[in-house]
Amino acid sequence: MEKEQLISELSFKAVRSSGSGGQNVNKVATKVELYFDLENSQSFTEEEKTKLKKSLSKKLNKDCILILQSSKTRSQFKNKQLVIVKFLDLIEEGLKEQKKRIPTKTPKSVKRKRLKAKKQKAEIKANRKKPDVE
Repeated sequence: MEKEQLISELSFKAVRSSGSGGQNVNKVATKVELYFDLENSQSFTEEEKTKLKKSLSKKLNKDCILILQSSKTRSQFKNKQLVIVKFLDLIEEGLKEQKKRIPTKTPKSVKRKRLKAKKQKAEIKANRKKPDVE
């Protein structure tokens, strides 16, 4: 995956941001939205696209476009940098190979300890009962 090629496929849109900024907030578009069309991307193989679709399924819209936004700072330039970093992290995380989980056996000592505690608890509860008088 080449970052420059990937970044060249992104499109950005500056929008008016809500939040702090005083009078500036009404006239300057500092919030940055990033759009990435995963379906038509040249940076990934079909296999990688499938993997990304699966991992980013909640973030993709029905046209397979990823939309991210950043409005942390009052600077459009900084917000653009932040959203690019966020995007690259998402892609990197989505392409990571999941490690196979190796199931482990519960040690015998742990089983023994659990059964001993269970037996003690049962004895305590049994001692709470009124004795049988016959």
